[in-house]
Amino acid sequence: MSDASFEDVDLTGARFSMVNLTGATFRSVGFHGVVMRDVEFSGTTIEGEIEGLVINGVDVGPLVDAELDRRYPERPLFRPTTADGFREAWVVNERLWSATVDRARRLPAERLHESVDEEWSFIQTLRHLAFASESWVGRAVLGDPSPWHPMSLPWDQMAPRPGVPHDRDARPTLDDVLALRLAAMTLVRGVVDGLTDERLDVVGDPLVGPGWPDEGDTFTARACLRVVLNEEWWHRRYAERDLSVLEERG
Repeated sequence: MSDASFEDVDLTGARFSMVNLTGATFRSVGFHGVVMRDVEFSGTTIEGEIEGLVINGVDVGPLVDAELDRRYPERPLFRPTTADGFREAWVVNERLWSATVDRARRLPAERLHESVDEEWSFIQTLRHLAFASESWVGRAVLGDPSPWHPMSLPWDQMAPRPGVPHDRDARPTLDDVLALRLAAMTLVRGVVDGLTDERLDVVGDPLVGPGWPDEGDTFTARACLRVVLNEEWWHRRYAERDLSVLEERG
C-alpha cells in the first residue's frame, strides 16, 4: 500500500506490526496513549504539542520545553500565572509580532499567499489568529455568541458550523488582514488591561449558540487567555520559520 492516503480515519486501538512508514507524513493526528516498541527513528521531525512522551525510559517533554525556553528567553512569559503576567505577556507578544509583520512586508505581496510544506500562508496564519482571539476572548470570555469576521479562519479540520466562517481560499491583502488582526488583538488587550488576579479563575456563563468553543461550555479567563497566548507563540514561530523559506524564494 505504498503512497496510501488515510483521511478522517479512526484507527483507535489499531495494531501495526512489520509496517514500513518511511517517508510518511502525519498531519493533525492524535497519538494519545500510543505504545511503540522495537521502532527505528532517523531523520524524523515532530512539530506539535508534546506531553508525556517517553523515549527509552526518558520523558522528553520537559527536556524539549527546557530547551525551547533556553532558545527563546521570552517563551516562559507566555505561561503567566497572574494578571500582571498576562499583561506583560501580551505586550511582549505585540512587540514580537510587530517585528514579524515588518519582516513579512519586505516580501512581494504574492509571497504572503504562498504555502511552505503545505502549511498555512502568512496571510492565512493572521486570519487564523484573529479567529482564535475572537473565539476564546470574544465568545468564551466576553460572551459574544457570534464574534467572527467573515475573513477569520478556523483550523482546517473543523467541521462546518452555522455562522462560523471557513473560506480558506480567500485572498485578502496584507493591509486588510492586518486590520482584522488589529481588531482581534485590541479585543484581547481590552480584557488583559482590566484583568485582576481575582477574576482570572471566575467561571463564566455557559456559551450560547452554535460556534467555537461549543455551546454550553464554560471557561475561566485564565484558561481562555492561555489558549490565545499558546496560539500566538506557536504560530509566530511557524511564521518566522516559513518566512525564511519565502525569503530564499525571492
